[in-house]
Amino acid sequence: MDSIGFDLHLRESQLCVLGDDGTAQQRRIATTVAGLNAFFAARAPAQIVLEASTESEWVAQHLEQLGHAVRVADPNDARLYAGRSRHIKTDARDARALAEAARRHDWHVAYRPSAARRRLRQELAGRELLVRTRTRLQAQLRCLVRAAGQRVPPAKAETFAERAASVPLPDTLAPLRETLLTVHTAVQAQVLACTERLTALGRADVDVVRAMTAPGVGIVTASAYVAALDDVTRFPSGEQVACYLGLVPRERSSSESRRLGGITKAGDTRVRWLLVEAAWTIRRGRSAETAALRAWCQRVERRRGRSVAVVALARRLAVILYTMWRTGRDYEAARLRGAAGGTA
Repeated sequence: MDSIGFDLHLRESQLCVLGDDGTAQQRRIATTVAGLNAFFAARAPAQIVLEASTESEWVAQHLEQLGHAVRVADPNDARLYAGRSRHIKTDARDARALAEAARRHDWHVAYRPSAARRRLRQELAGRELLVRTRTRLQAQLRCLVRAAGQRVPPAKAETFAERAASVPLPDTLAPLRETLLTVHTAVQAQVLACTERLTALGRADVDVVRAMTAPGVGIVTASAYVAALDDVTRFPSGEQVACYLGLVPRERSSSESRRLGGITKAGDTRVRWLLVEAAWTIRRGRSAETAALRAWCQRVERRRGRSVAVVALARRLAVILYTMWRTGRDYEAARLRGAAGGTA
């Protein structure tokens, strides 16, 4: 069976085909369905390795449909390019390194999420972009009104347009305000539509519904958490999840010296800040079901400060969600009260 290294690019990709007899063939093809079909459709099944990228999933799925064995490599695995010169980098060398890795089988395979969780990720990314656009429009409108010596009263996103339109402005600024408000209204409508689709997808996912039973966790946070992990059995412990989400401290230790820094901020940025926002909500809450978590956070806060305590609570929340997922149980505040004396 041939081993093929696929150095994937947006328009054209580089291939290196290693035959069983040791021969190597370099080829460049278009990164399109037609280009893939022209080269791979008539070939005998081969083992193909390509790097994880934006295009890697659809390319991998299409090659699998053509009968090939495809694996997506983790680009952070240094063993993929261990033999490459640091002073010379070309697509041909990268493709050759991937082809040799396909033959060795001694490197990390990138995880490929399920179709349902990829759909969740896409909706989350689209909604995040729309929300950021809405926020920038609101900021620009507030600046426009302030330039005329006025203020937009505090308002939620649903009522912001109405309140911004009610502020008197000079005739020179009114047309620009109308333009921005028109765009804001359109963006707000799309945010609501995206949220409805996300809610429908989340309500149909039992893991998302279970995560929403935890305090401070709504449909967006639960969907983002589940979509990021996809398969909970990939992680042997809650601490592994905290590391995966970048909620553990950096460490530079050697010999008798140990230095801890801020959190690593590795992994999915969206999930991390959503968990931190959920932690802030818990800290400010007053409900009985969050009493144990608030008490724990307050003890950490007295020792380390408010910001560190909230991040520590976000890490603990990530572990709680993991435990709920692994055990198949909803959130139970009584179980936390018994463990209220735990440490950060």
